[in-house]
Amino acid sequence: MGGPGLMRLILASASPRRLDLLARLGIVPAAVDPADIDEAVAKGEVPRAHAARLAREKAAAVAARHPGALVLGADTVVAVGRRILPKAEDEATARHCLGLLSGRRHRVLTAVALIDASGRVRERLSESVVTFQRLTPADVNWLIGRGDWQGKAGGYAIQGAAEAFVRSLSGSFSGVVGLPLNDTRLLLAASQP
Repeated sequence: MGGPGLMRLILASASPRRLDLLARLGIVPAAVDPADIDEAVAKGEVPRAHAARLAREKAAAVAARHPGALVLGADTVVAVGRRILPKAEDEATARHCLGLLSGRRHRVLTAVALIDASGRVRERLSESVVTFQRLTPADVNWLIGRGDWQGKAGGYAIQGAAEAFVRSLSGSFSGVVGLPLNDTRLLLAASQP
């Protein structure tokens, strides 16, 4: 995948998981340059639109700093109905999110945006449905104690301890982690000269 035809790729994310997932495609970005944009939900914005907008905005912000490069931006949203769950930056938020997800199905939407050297934007959106078993207070305490919820949308990392509580997953596992590999591969292939 990372053959001689691939232009210089910049990853518009500080996520080590996205870097690891790109490596599964045989791709090592020329640079990692986080976008640092406002990720607040716009008034009335639904989960799909929010994820897509943030992926585009991240890619655009970084493309402005790297003319002539391919820039890959992504954003992952965890949603219960139309409600977008926050990234858990503190234990109280993680507990709240896990309480909302306990015993329920939720959607994980990961949008990917790729901007090429001419400024053309290509986008894809992965939607997965995850069902958690009912979490007891002891389960929540154990998950919180593991610490892999920090900075994660919805307060959990499926590739971490939370996977032990997933009853079912329909969709892309890598998309739930943060970068749907099939969609990313297709975007990169379409951008080749």
